[in-house]
Amino acid sequence: MNNITVIGSGTMGNGIAHTFAQHGFKVALVDINQDALNRAIQTITGNLDRQVKKGTIDEQVKSTTLNNITTFTDLKTAAANADLVIEAATENREIKLNLFKQLSDYCKEDAILASNTSSISITQIASVTKAPGNVIGMHFMNPVPVMKLVEVIRGYATTDKVTATIMELSKKLNKVPVEVNDYPGFVANRILMPMINEAIYTLFEGVAGVEEIDTVMKLGMAHPMGPLQLADFIGLDVCLAILNVLYNGFGNQKYAPCPLLVNMVTAGHTGVKSGSGFYKYTPGSKDLVIADKFIR
Repeated sequence: MNNITVIGSGTMGNGIAHTFAQHGFKVALVDINQDALNRAIQTITGNLDRQVKKGTIDEQVKSTTLNNITTFTDLKTAAANADLVIEAATENREIKLNLFKQLSDYCKEDAILASNTSSISITQIASVTKAPGNVIGMHFMNPVPVMKLVEVIRGYATTDKVTATIMELSKKLNKVPVEVNDYPGFVANRILMPMINEAIYTLFEGVAGVEEIDTVMKLGMAHPMGPLQLADFIGLDVCLAILNVLYNGFGNQKYAPCPLLVNMVTAGHTGVKSGSGFYKYTPGSKDLVIADKFIR
């Protein structure tokens, strides 16, 4: 397995491409927008520069990594020779189903088709393909080059062979793969998102402020960042989408998104990427500043 195609050049996609390329794989990075691809290569280059500065890689590794990545705007061309395709597009069910339908036509018969989805059913994604047994989930964590976990999600039809292949491949990336079954939210987000949602409810109900809630969780529970800051980092729109998957999948009120979260996403305050969420973000600044809306 040498040829990897990564669909989507955003935060997760460029991180996945970076990781595979750094470990010697040939990567086809595909997006519908060449400008987005150019930004992705700039991001990867910047991250490699930081690794060089820290002494974790040298200039030769940086050069080889970049040379291992080729960008494409045409999905059919990018996927034609892939041994493994990893979809890291927007967390939208219809977009993913449409992509996998196309991949089923474009790829080699024995190609493994993986999704980096954080919540959408692998079984449902596989159902639109010609070989559901070859479809699996590879849920990387952000930032991909740094975080060790890969949540490997078996769809209902995923074969033992494909699962074993992806588990071993993840280890070659110096990751720790954990096999889980395909149910809403898998493991990571089934546990994480209700915690984030409860933190938002705690703010919504006036129990404590943004800083206080995050401080309790950081100092009391040894979390590296508080749940509200983490929600901003993930993207409040992504958090809302995952909670909706959980709520619709289980029909349990405990997964119902907090009205405050719904309002913030509706208003466009989605966290780091919009410049404002529970905190406000200024380009170039690392200061953690509470958003004006939540100053007490």
